[in-house]
Amino acid sequence: MKILLLLLLSTTAMVHAQNTISFEPEMTSPKAKLSQIEWLAGHWKGEAFGGIAEEIWSPPTDGSMMFSFRLIDKGAVSFYEFGHIIEVDDTLLLQLKHFDGDLGGWEQKDESVDFILVKVEENKFYFDDFTIERISDTEINMYVDVSEEEGTSNEITFNYHRQ
Repeated sequence: MKILLLLLLSTTAMVHAQNTISFEPEMTSPKAKLSQIEWLAGHWKGEAFGGIAEEIWSPPTDGSMMFSFRLIDKGAVSFYEFGHIIEVDDTLLLQLKHFDGDLGGWEQKDESVDFILVKVEENKFYFDDFTIERISDTEINMYVDVSEEEGTSNEITFNYHRQ
């Protein structure tokens, strides 16, 4: 399951999905500041993969917004993610690391899964195959474009409500 979830959350899709955009080599990241996405700060909860998904985002401070994520399935934590969005070279970069329910790391010690910013709209931030959308002050969607083993692509929607 760990390999499936890692592929789910960190692969680049071969086909573009409706709510996500892939970063291509000829692209450049748009200028952006954390103040544009500070609405993300807070405690969010929703359903995903047959369980409960939960994210907690800090307010922006000194060029960083940190977060924690956990997926609870059948009364136990399936996995965690810890990471941040940081300001780098006048744009934003989303970085994360995955951990099993017992905090066993998935990535190598000095590695992270990085999502380069592709496009910014008023209420949508498009990172590479990962989009964060503000629906209202109390609801957000996150979209992840997932490559399947057979070469197809599937977009997963995480619908969260502010706690």
